[in-house]
Amino acid sequence: MHHVRLRRFGVAIAAAACAVLLVVSVADAHVVKTFGTYSVALGWVHEPTYVGEQNAVQVVIKDAASKAVTDLNDGDLKVTVSVGGQTSDALPLANKFDPDTGLGVPGDYEAPIIPTAPGDYTFHLTGSIHGTAVDETATSSDATFNSVVGATGIQFPNQLPALTDVITRLDRIDARLASPAPSSAAALAPSSAATEDPAIGAASTAASSAQTAANNALLAGAGIGLVGVIIGLAALAVAVRGRRPAA
Repeated sequence: MHHVRLRRFGVAIAAAACAVLLVVSVADAHVVKTFGTYSVALGWVHEPTYVGEQNAVQVVIKDAASKAVTDLNDGDLKVTVSVGGQTSDALPLANKFDPDTGLGVPGDYEAPIIPTAPGDYTFHLTGSIHGTAVDETATSSDATFNSVVGATGIQFPNQLPALTDVITRLDRIDARLASPAPSSAAALAPSSAATEDPAIGAASTAASSAQTAANNALLAGAGIGLVGVIIGLAALAVAVRGRRPAA
Protein backbone atom coordinates (compact mmCIF):
# COMPACT_ATOMS: atom_id res chain seq x y z
CA MET A 1 0.00 0.00 0.00
CA HIS A 2 2.89 2.32 0.85
CA HIS A 3 4.44 1.66 -2.59
CA VAL A 4 1.15 2.56 -4.32
CA ARG A 5 1.01 5.90 -2.48
CA LEU A 6 4.60 6.68 -3.40
CA ARG A 7 3.87 5.85 -7.04
CA ARG A 8 0.82 8.12 -7.11
CA PHE A 9 2.82 10.90 -5.46
CA GLY A 10 5.54 10.51 -8.04
CA VAL A 11 3.02 10.68 -10.88
CA ALA A 12 1.49 13.84 -9.39
CA ILE A 13 4.92 15.48 -9.07
CA ALA A 14 5.77 14.58 -12.68
CA ALA A 15 2.46 15.98 -13.92
CA ALA A 16 3.00 19.22 -12.00
CA ALA A 17 6.52 19.54 -13.41
CA CYS A 18 5.24 19.05 -16.97
CA ALA A 19 2.58 21.69 -16.42
CA VAL A 20 5.19 24.15 -15.17
CA LEU A 21 7.40 23.45 -18.19
CA LEU A 22 4.46 23.95 -20.52
CA VAL A 23 3.59 27.29 -18.94
CA VAL A 24 7.23 28.43 -19.13
CA SER A 25 7.54 27.41 -22.79
CA VAL A 26 4.25 29.17 -23.56
CA ALA A 27 5.43 32.41 -21.93
CA ASP A 28 8.68 32.36 -23.94
CA ALA A 29 6.73 32.87 -27.20
CA HIS A 30 4.22 35.33 -25.77
CA VAL A 31 4.08 38.92 -24.60
CA VAL A 32 3.62 39.06 -20.81
CA LYS A 33 1.96 41.96 -18.97
CA THR A 34 0.71 42.52 -15.42
CA PHE A 35 -2.78 43.63 -14.42
CA GLY A 36 -3.17 44.18 -10.69
CA THR A 37 -1.86 40.99 -9.05
CA TYR A 38 -2.20 38.90 -12.21
CA SER A 39 0.26 38.23 -15.01
CA VAL A 40 -1.11 37.59 -18.49
CA ALA A 41 0.81 35.90 -21.32
CA LEU A 42 -0.68 36.50 -24.78
CA GLY A 43 0.26 34.81 -28.08
CA TRP A 44 -0.41 31.95 -30.49
CA VAL A 45 -0.97 28.34 -29.42
CA HIS A 46 1.15 26.99 -32.30
CA GLU A 47 4.34 28.56 -33.58
CA PRO A 48 5.57 28.94 -36.27
CA THR A 49 2.18 30.16 -37.41
CA TYR A 50 1.16 29.21 -40.96
CA VAL A 51 -1.54 30.50 -43.31
CA GLY A 52 -4.55 28.19 -43.52
CA GLU A 53 -3.59 26.08 -40.49
CA GLN A 54 -5.80 25.68 -37.42
CA ASN A 55 -4.49 27.80 -34.57
CA ALA A 56 -5.77 29.82 -31.61
CA VAL A 57 -5.08 32.95 -29.63
CA GLN A 58 -3.81 31.80 -26.25
CA VAL A 59 -3.85 33.54 -22.87
CA VAL A 60 -2.15 32.02 -19.82
CA ILE A 61 -2.97 33.64 -16.46
CA LYS A 62 -1.16 33.40 -13.10
CA ASP A 63 -1.68 35.19 -9.79
CA ALA A 64 0.88 36.97 -7.60
CA ALA A 65 2.08 33.64 -6.19
CA SER A 66 2.68 32.33 -9.78
CA LYS A 67 -0.28 29.98 -9.35
CA ALA A 68 -2.37 29.36 -12.46
CA VAL A 69 -5.82 30.96 -12.48
CA THR A 70 -8.16 28.21 -13.62
CA ASP A 71 -11.62 29.38 -12.58
CA LEU A 72 -12.53 32.09 -15.10
CA ASN A 73 -15.76 31.64 -17.02
CA ASP A 74 -15.71 31.31 -20.80
CA GLY A 75 -16.02 34.80 -22.24
CA ASP A 76 -14.71 36.69 -19.18
CA LEU A 77 -11.88 37.59 -21.54
CA LYS A 78 -12.29 38.33 -25.26
CA VAL A 79 -9.84 39.10 -28.05
CA THR A 80 -10.08 40.74 -31.46
CA VAL A 81 -7.56 39.92 -34.19
CA SER A 82 -6.41 42.50 -36.74
CA VAL A 83 -4.30 42.27 -39.91
CA GLY A 84 -4.12 44.26 -43.14
CA GLY A 85 -6.69 46.83 -42.02
CA GLN A 86 -9.28 44.17 -41.12
CA THR A 87 -10.49 43.31 -37.60
CA SER A 88 -12.35 40.19 -36.48
CA ASP A 89 -15.37 40.05 -34.20
CA ALA A 90 -14.65 39.73 -30.49
CA LEU A 91 -13.66 36.09 -29.89
CA PRO A 92 -14.42 34.62 -26.44
CA LEU A 93 -11.53 32.85 -24.69
CA ALA A 94 -12.50 29.44 -23.31
CA ASN A 95 -10.85 27.58 -20.42
CA LYS A 96 -8.85 24.66 -21.86
CA PHE A 97 -7.77 23.12 -18.54
CA ASP A 98 -9.88 20.25 -17.18
CA PRO A 99 -9.42 20.00 -13.39
CA ASP A 100 -11.23 16.65 -13.23
CA THR A 101 -8.76 14.85 -15.51
CA GLY A 102 -5.81 17.19 -15.18
CA LEU A 103 -5.63 17.48 -18.97
CA GLY A 104 -4.42 20.72 -20.49
CA VAL A 105 -2.31 23.59 -19.20
CA PRO A 106 -3.56 25.21 -15.96
CA GLY A 107 -4.54 28.82 -16.57
CA ASP A 108 -4.78 28.31 -20.35
CA TYR A 109 -7.59 30.12 -22.19
CA GLU A 110 -7.93 29.94 -25.99
CA ALA A 111 -9.92 31.40 -28.89
CA PRO A 112 -9.68 29.21 -32.05
CA ILE A 113 -8.85 30.93 -35.32
CA ILE A 114 -7.46 30.03 -38.77
CA PRO A 115 -5.25 32.83 -40.16
CA THR A 116 -5.90 33.15 -43.89
CA ALA A 117 -3.34 35.80 -44.87
CA PRO A 118 0.35 36.27 -44.10
CA GLY A 119 1.50 39.29 -42.15
CA ASP A 120 1.83 40.89 -38.73
CA TYR A 121 -1.18 40.17 -36.53
CA THR A 122 -2.42 42.34 -33.65
CA PHE A 123 -4.31 40.95 -30.65
CA HIS A 124 -6.50 43.21 -28.50
CA LEU A 125 -7.41 41.49 -25.23
CA THR A 126 -10.21 42.89 -23.06
CA GLY A 127 -12.31 41.74 -20.08
CA SER A 128 -11.62 41.13 -16.43
CA ILE A 129 -9.93 38.65 -14.05
CA HIS A 130 -11.87 38.40 -10.81
CA GLY A 131 -12.87 42.06 -11.09
CA THR A 132 -9.48 43.32 -12.34
CA ALA A 133 -9.86 45.06 -15.69
CA VAL A 134 -7.72 43.79 -18.57
CA ASP A 135 -6.94 45.80 -21.70
CA GLU A 136 -3.89 44.66 -23.64
CA THR A 137 -2.80 45.17 -27.25
CA ALA A 138 0.17 43.37 -28.80
CA THR A 139 1.45 42.91 -32.35
CA SER A 140 3.53 40.02 -33.64
CA SER A 141 7.29 40.68 -33.64
CA ASP A 142 10.58 39.11 -32.60
CA ALA A 143 9.89 40.25 -29.03
CA THR A 144 6.27 39.06 -28.78
CA PHE A 145 4.84 36.25 -30.92
CA ASN A 146 5.28 35.00 -34.48
CA SER A 147 3.90 36.68 -37.57
CA VAL A 148 1.90 34.48 -39.94
CA VAL A 149 3.81 33.03 -42.91
CA GLY A 150 2.95 30.87 -45.93
CA ALA A 151 3.07 27.10 -45.50
CA THR A 152 4.86 26.23 -48.75
CA GLY A 153 8.14 25.71 -46.92
CA ILE A 154 6.76 22.71 -45.02
CA GLN A 155 4.57 21.18 -47.75
CA PHE A 156 5.66 17.85 -49.21
CA PRO A 157 5.81 16.34 -51.79
CA ASN A 158 3.78 18.94 -53.73
CA GLN A 159 3.37 22.58 -52.88
CA LEU A 160 -0.23 23.78 -52.83
CA PRO A 161 -1.21 27.16 -54.32
CA ALA A 162 -1.41 29.98 -51.81
CA LEU A 163 -4.88 30.60 -50.41
CA THR A 164 -4.80 34.21 -51.64
CA ASP A 165 -4.01 32.99 -55.19
CA VAL A 166 -6.96 30.58 -55.10
CA ILE A 167 -9.30 33.38 -53.97
CA THR A 168 -8.02 35.67 -56.76
CA ARG A 169 -8.64 33.01 -59.40
CA LEU A 170 -12.15 32.34 -58.09
CA ASP A 171 -12.91 36.08 -58.19
CA ARG A 172 -11.81 36.20 -61.84
CA ILE A 173 -14.03 33.23 -62.73
CA ASP A 174 -17.01 34.85 -60.95
CA ALA A 175 -16.40 38.09 -62.88
CA ARG A 176 -16.39 36.22 -66.20
CA LEU A 177 -19.61 34.38 -65.35
CA ALA A 178 -21.26 37.63 -64.31
CA SER A 179 -20.32 39.50 -67.53
CA PRO A 180 -23.14 39.94 -70.15
CA ALA A 181 -23.45 37.39 -72.95
CA PRO A 182 -22.07 38.49 -76.38
CA SER A 183 -24.51 39.77 -79.02
CA SER A 184 -25.69 37.51 -81.85
CA ALA A 185 -23.40 39.31 -84.31
CA ALA A 186 -20.44 38.80 -82.03
CA ALA A 187 -21.43 35.19 -81.48
CA LEU A 188 -21.43 34.59 -85.25
CA ALA A 189 -18.09 36.34 -85.75
CA PRO A 190 -15.03 34.09 -85.84
CA SER A 191 -13.35 33.76 -82.47
CA SER A 192 -9.67 34.43 -81.82
CA ALA A 193 -9.18 30.68 -81.48
CA ALA A 194 -10.59 30.19 -84.98
CA THR A 195 -8.19 32.73 -86.47
CA GLU A 196 -5.28 31.12 -84.69
CA ASP A 197 -6.13 27.54 -85.78
CA PRO A 198 -6.21 27.10 -89.64
CA ALA A 199 -8.51 24.06 -89.45
CA ILE A 200 -11.03 25.91 -87.32
CA GLY A 201 -10.80 28.94 -89.62
CA ALA A 202 -11.40 26.82 -92.74
CA ALA A 203 -14.40 25.13 -91.16
CA SER A 204 -15.82 28.51 -90.18
CA THR A 205 -15.36 29.84 -93.73
CA ALA A 206 -17.01 26.74 -95.26
CA ALA A 207 -19.94 27.11 -92.91
CA SER A 208 -20.37 30.77 -93.90
CA SER A 209 -20.21 29.85 -97.64
CA ALA A 210 -22.78 27.11 -97.20
CA GLN A 211 -25.08 29.54 -95.41
CA THR A 212 -24.71 32.08 -98.25
CA ALA A 213 -25.39 29.43 -100.93
CA ALA A 214 -28.49 28.27 -99.10
CA ASN A 215 -29.80 31.83 -98.89
CA ASN A 216 -29.15 32.36 -102.63
CA ALA A 217 -30.90 29.10 -103.54
CA LEU A 218 -33.87 30.10 -101.44
CA LEU A 219 -34.11 33.45 -103.23
CA ALA A 220 -33.73 31.79 -106.65
CA GLY A 221 -36.45 29.27 -105.86
CA ALA A 222 -38.76 32.03 -104.75
CA GLY A 223 -38.11 33.93 -108.03
CA ILE A 224 -38.77 30.86 -110.20
CA GLY A 225 -41.96 30.17 -108.32
CA LEU A 226 -43.15 33.72 -108.89
CA VAL A 227 -42.47 33.45 -112.67
CA GLY A 228 -44.43 30.21 -112.78
CA VAL A 229 -47.39 31.85 -111.09
CA ILE A 230 -47.33 34.71 -113.62
CA ILE A 231 -47.21 32.31 -116.61
CA GLY A 232 -50.06 30.30 -115.21
CA LEU A 233 -52.23 33.38 -114.74
CA ALA A 234 -51.49 34.48 -118.32
CA ALA A 235 -52.48 31.06 -119.74
CA LEU A 236 -55.67 31.12 -117.72
CA ALA A 237 -56.54 34.56 -119.11
CA VAL A 238 -56.02 33.38 -122.69
CA ALA A 239 -58.17 30.34 -122.14
CA VAL A 240 -60.99 32.37 -120.65
CA ARG A 241 -60.86 34.84 -123.55
CA GLY A 242 -60.99 31.99 -126.14
CA ARG A 243 -64.19 30.59 -124.63
CA ARG A 244 -66.13 33.84 -125.07
CA PRO A 245 -68.80 33.69 -127.95
CA ALA A 246 -68.11 35.77 -131.04
CA ALA A 247 -70.02 39.07 -131.23
